[in-house]
Amino acid sequence: MKKSKFRTLATLIALACSSVASLAQIPEGYYDSLKGKKGAELKSAVHDIIKDAKVLSYGSGSGNTWWGFWITDRTSDGRFIDRYSNESTWPMSTSQGAAGAGMNIEHSFPKSWWGKTENQAYKDLYNLMPCESKINSSKSNYPMGEVVSGDTGNGWTKVGNGNDGKKYWEPADEWKGDFARGYMYMATCYSGLPWTGVGLQILEKNDYPTLQKWAYDLYIKWAKADMPNELEITRNNKVSEIQGNRNPFVDFPNLMEYIWGDSIDYAFDPMTTTCSDNYKGDDTPVTPSDVIASYDFTKGECGFTIEDVNNPLDNSNIWVITDTYGWKGTAFKGSCHEADSYLVSPEIDLTGYESAKMNINQAVNFIKTDNITDRLSVEVRCDGTATVLSGFTWPTGDNWTFVESGDISLNEFAGKKIRVAFRYTSTSTIASTWEIKKMTVSGKKMTDGISDAATITNSKEPRQTFSINGERITDTANHNGIIIVKQGGKSWKITR
Repeated sequence: MKKSKFRTLATLIALACSSVASLAQIPEGYYDSLKGKKGAELKSAVHDIIKDAKVLSYGSGSGNTWWGFWITDRTSDGRFIDRYSNESTWPMSTSQGAAGAGMNIEHSFPKSWWGKTENQAYKDLYNLMPCESKINSSKSNYPMGEVVSGDTGNGWTKVGNGNDGKKYWEPADEWKGDFARGYMYMATCYSGLPWTGVGLQILEKNDYPTLQKWAYDLYIKWAKADMPNELEITRNNKVSEIQGNRNPFVDFPNLMEYIWGDSIDYAFDPMTTTCSDNYKGDDTPVTPSDVIASYDFTKGECGFTIEDVNNPLDNSNIWVITDTYGWKGTAFKGSCHEADSYLVSPEIDLTGYESAKMNINQAVNFIKTDNITDRLSVEVRCDGTATVLSGFTWPTGDNWTFVESGDISLNEFAGKKIRVAFRYTSTSTIASTWEIKKMTVSGKKMTDGISDAATITNSKEPRQTFSINGERITDTANHNGIIIVKQGGKSWKITR
């Protein structure tokens, strides 16, 4: 069962889309200390934020683990959510504090990995899930990894041998991202524990990186393929209400890249990096491989920031957020004023994508059609350069009708990290009003190896061309057959 279908089962909390608006769930200033840090320093800063939790007593009964599961892991029709088993087998919950029939409390990180001390990690709800007893016994205390042979699981969770011949368990695809982010949390929150036994198949005894490289590479892969959905975000909020700490890898799906992945040389900023609720839709399930970021500005600022070049308005912003129309930009205040101001998106991560596009829902008034692009523009900031986008549909400029821009190609920036900037300018005679209600960025993920493509990105990066045998081709115009084109870390196979 796909997690998108849990909308009809789980009691979900409506979340705003911006880091600022999410402060209804995330305490104000909770992540401030992460700003500007990267790699090992960032992981240490995350640890300091989440290390202390008011965990429940272990077991059943009032105020204990099963009492917590009633809040964090129960469907609206009263069944315990068992992420290790098929949905059809989930048992009913009878009363708060009572254990689920035939179920155990399952630890993703077993206590045997640190010497069996029943410490905070042993009781941490981010480490605990309701689990059917038989699969709990089968998966034993093995770490999480890919199972390639000898599967003795339950048809949902695999238990068997990895490529190294050692025992692992592997979650179903629907839950891989959830468990991956849980493992990242545990390896960060409890990095100082004396790891031992089979836990050392994935862990190292150090503060950084703590996870072995093959392990964090795999978990990042799983987490990117299975982004946080409303069910996971809601569980994070519910556990936080109980324990007082959060899983930041759910709040910020890109955080893992700044600690272990492709962004360890970039400084992290919690106020501008994409937050998890940008990946959810309202009524339509989101496929993470298609939608990269989705912003509904009627629900909040969505982490966008204002950069004024020239703001002549006394005690007023040129850009303001409204519940009805989203972001609104204007320098008209009694009369027209000369102004120049940018509305800038959080970082949008296009790494891992071979193509990308953007769509904007917007309205423009009080300006003639011919003057719109003289005064308003949409830019992409990437690698220190701002590129003005073109070739999309603008509103007519003389009414409040919202129109779709159509697909705006971002192929030039595929494989990189970008920010989108809306630039508003005006004069003493022309000061339009620009309203931006929604913005969506989507793309096609890179496949492993060489991919077929009808077109090649317009990137300014140099290209290299090769024959199917790997020989360099310098005269592609006179070459017939298959050509391999390499550019910006990506490859295409084309036929001439």
